[in-house]
Amino acid sequence: MKNLLKRLWSEEEGQDLTEYALLLVLLSLAAIGALGTLATAINGVFTKAAGNLST
Repeated sequence: MKNLLKRLWSEEEGQDLTEYALLLVLLSLAAIGALGTLATAINGVFTKAAGNLST
């Protein structure tokens, strides 16, 4: 059992996949945060445009 854990600890084959997955998660969270801000800005522009059209 000790040899198995030691071998799993020193093996580096699966680390690239894990790093890419973490990078993808971080980029996804950043995109979701940016989309919330962008949606608010776009909503403000359309609200202002609708107000100008109705007057």
